[in-house]
Amino acid sequence: FMSGLYFRGKLAYASAFANPPDGCLGIHVIVPGRGLCSPDVVMDRDGLRAVARVPVDPDNRRYTDPLRRDAALLAAQLHAGDAAVLLGSIATPKYLEPLTDILGPRLHIPREFVGLGDMSRGALMLRCAREGRELTYIAASLQPS
Repeated sequence: FMSGLYFRGKLAYASAFANPPDGCLGIHVIVPGRGLCSPDVVMDRDGLRAVARVPVDPDNRRYTDPLRRDAALLAAQLHAGDAAVLLGSIATPKYLEPLTDILGPRLHIPREFVGLGDMSRGALMLRCAREGRELTYIAASLQPS
């Protein structure tokens, strides 16, 4: 099951507010087994099946190795004071752990995400993109437990 609202909201929000350094892709999608990909990548049926066979688990190196590799490449492109904003789930370590290991305090999350579920986050991002209202970002390490 994939929520159209959730992913549509993420993409609309990221498209509206991404402000990458020169030469750096502004929007990345976490793809299990492939790392960080452009949202413009088209995947065929075999690609989808391959992705579906990679459990999204911070203890699964088939998932984390490509993600860590690409996060390190992203970190190298960031300038002093730049941050990477995670628009994905913050309730579990599946994204936060491997990304925080590489990006450290440069990994930020929207403060408004704390305590919200997927559908609520998707609707919030879509609404903010339509209104031109950017969320408030905090270091992922500062999120309340």
